[in-house]
Amino acid sequence: MKVRRAGDPQRKYEEQTSCVQNLVKLLLLLPWHLLHLAVTIWYFGLDIAHMLQGYLISSGLLRNYKVQNLSSLRYLAIVVDSEEAHHTSWVVELLNWLLAIGVKHVCLYDMEGVLKESKEIILKKLDDARPWEVADERSLYMERKHMVLEFLSFSDGKEGVAKAASFLCSKYLKGGSGGEDQEPVFTEPEMTSALRAVGCGGPEPDLLLVYGPGRCHLGFPAWRLRYTEIVHMGSLKSMNYGAMIKSICKFTMVHQNYGS
Repeated sequence: MKVRRAGDPQRKYEEQTSCVQNLVKLLLLLPWHLLHLAVTIWYFGLDIAHMLQGYLISSGLLRNYKVQNLSSLRYLAIVVDSEEAHHTSWVVELLNWLLAIGVKHVCLYDMEGVLKESKEIILKKLDDARPWEVADERSLYMERKHMVLEFLSFSDGKEGVAKAASFLCSKYLKGGSGGEDQEPVFTEPEMTSALRAVGCGGPEPDLLLVYGPGRCHLGFPAWRLRYTEIVHMGSLKSMNYGAMIKSICKFTMVHQNYGS
């Protein structure tokens, strides 16, 4: 058995190699941590700036952000994180803000259906609102007396596709189209008509405001988002009247191109 002494050249070489490897790892990780710190500080600064701007808009000091024409915002959707959706008082306050500026058609969505379960509570707390089911869809956009609320969850999107597919297949089989080995091919207009036939169509939101940690629509029915502008608003507990006004103003001032 060989015993290495303190002055063994082999041991010194291994120690030096280990120190060099650790130094290289540190030098490689340092730029990544500096970049991560810089991005964090940047977004933190942006959040602070947006918060201050929101308070300035709320106080009326920034008069450029004032909702004057809501003709392009016919239908507004609000996506709320399911954990925050339990705070119905926050949701009601947000809806009252929308009522104050003249938004009349709103869709409330969360994945787990918390808002749908709180439907009666929300409607009772609002002085001038009624559910979408009792409104006439043909005259929906002409409604100006009441706020019309639609409540959706993730199950509505999943079940809606299943019902529409079943409806199309049954219609295809009854019609006797195609041969036995020919697979049915359905177009987008046919799918849209099927979704409306099973009661899962609904109007397409012009603007969708997302309240929650995720920067996505959290499973909102995709077939209703073809021309929808999506804006992430941050957490519902830190919602700000000025930030909401800013998002709506920016949407109403942008020219919309829908193609030919």
